[in-house]
Amino acid sequence: MEELTSSNHYQKIAIAIAYINERFREKPSLEAIARHVELSPSHFQRLFKAWAGLSPSQFVKVLSLEHAKSCLSESHNLLDASFESGLSGPGRLHDLFVSFEAVTPGEFKRLGEGLTIGYAFADGPFGRAFLALTARGICALEFVDDASQEAEVIARLKTNWPYANLEANSQEALDQIAALFKPSTSPKAHLLLKGSNFQLQVWQALLYIPSGMRLSYQDVAKFMGQSRATRAVASAIAKNPIAYIIPCHRVIKSDGESHQYRWGRLRKQAMLAFESGI
Repeated sequence: MEELTSSNHYQKIAIAIAYINERFREKPSLEAIARHVELSPSHFQRLFKAWAGLSPSQFVKVLSLEHAKSCLSESHNLLDASFESGLSGPGRLHDLFVSFEAVTPGEFKRLGEGLTIGYAFADGPFGRAFLALTARGICALEFVDDASQEAEVIARLKTNWPYANLEANSQEALDQIAALFKPSTSPKAHLLLKGSNFQLQVWQALLYIPSGMRLSYQDVAKFMGQSRATRAVASAIAKNPIAYIIPCHRVIKSDGESHQYRWGRLRKQAMLAFESGI
């Protein structure tokens, strides 16, 4: 089987997604997509199946607007049952077992004083990942595309926790990244979150969206009992500090468009396709 954590493979997938986005109405052939990413059709087919568990033709369907609308419609019908059952999504891709605690007011005021945070960069199925964690849990998970973005996420970590002791190339952080993206496992992830009460409520609501499901921003607001706060919900989602684990990529516009994503629209579509398992 192809190695799923190759960043180079993700780059090929991202190029393919961009190509399909422009042409999905034409239903591009396997040969055409493979030629665009400069791979043989057989190699591209193997890579695609290993990465997403889908054929390229199924992948074209996943990226279509009509498929997104259908998923939204189905999600509306399953919303109450799914939220009541929590993280029990029946899809091909497991749901992580996630719990979190908030930073206390005192800890917030101390800005990380006395706290040790280990961090590391490593390749994953959605490109290069950055993870930072304390003894109490993961406090950041982001994706980067180049060295300048690596510098930015480190600077952001220092800004958020200015008095913490930061340790680069943490082996524990590397191990956590490997566990999160390892196929056929269900790792437990404990998160340490820093945000306003409203942001924490939004991020917690996102944890109840099963793998493979799509919800609109309005759906999330309604579930929270804040049906008139759609814009505030969208703002909180945009500030989610922990990609993938807190699945903000599963929230799309009510018209089926995937909308923007803090770590890139193509990466969001890659995650949705990876989880679809149709």
